[in-house]
Amino acid sequence: MRVGRIWVVTGGTRGIGRAVVDRALGEGDTVHVLARTVDPGDWPVAVRDRVVGVPVDVADAGSVERAVAAVEEVSGAVDVVVQAAGVHRGGRIDRLGDEAWDEVLTTNLTGAFRVARATRRLLSDGGCVVNIGAVVGLRGYPGDAAYGSAKAGLSGLTSTLAIELAPYGVRVNLVVPGFVDTDMTAGIPEGSRRTVVDGIPMGRPGRPEEIADVVWMVAGASYMTGSTVAVDGGLLASFGAPRTRRSGRD
Repeated sequence: MRVGRIWVVTGGTRGIGRAVVDRALGEGDTVHVLARTVDPGDWPVAVRDRVVGVPVDVADAGSVERAVAAVEEVSGAVDVVVQAAGVHRGGRIDRLGDEAWDEVLTTNLTGAFRVARATRRLLSDGGCVVNIGAVVGLRGYPGDAAYGSAKAGLSGLTSTLAIELAPYGVRVNLVVPGFVDTDMTAGIPEGSRRTVVDGIPMGRPGRPEEIADVVWMVAGASYMTGSTVAVDGGLLASFGAPRTRRSGRD
């Protein structure tokens, strides 16, 4: 039985992906959660019957095809595909090895391409793809050559797919989080973290739920395609500008 909209969310067991899943479930929708390992028991009993766990390794083309076939078998058409799967391997250019580079590009960019290609046939007229980018894909940051390049590539992929799929009634957009409190950012040294946060006009990291709110909005925006939506506390707007603080005057 079809309940609400049907979502596919890659990387849906943690971080931003998990927040997107939770938001969709909270709105009464059904979600296919694609990740290396998925246990529907990780969700409350009240929503568990609308969680469909599908194991996948987006870096493996065959795994992606099998996962999407499983989605099709259960739900047929889908309404929303959110691409949140990703890995991060940092390092300046002289310390960034081929293995780390290949892992990041294959997972974050090639994986997104494969999922978009495989799910295209399942997306109904009026459906959409929401890719999750990153501020470092739009602005350079030391030590993020691999991650930034992959996310920049995702921006280009989004634009091209938006043009290609528009005649079929399918929209494709890019949501660009800034610095968000997730397990991916938890290991950043405190000094580096403080430097980043000090550069955010809103003065704090984002929360995964705040990104999920925007993904939900974009998924329902029927005349939006090929767009890039930053959810970054003003970080992109402030690059190169000194941090301003409240003057104490109303």
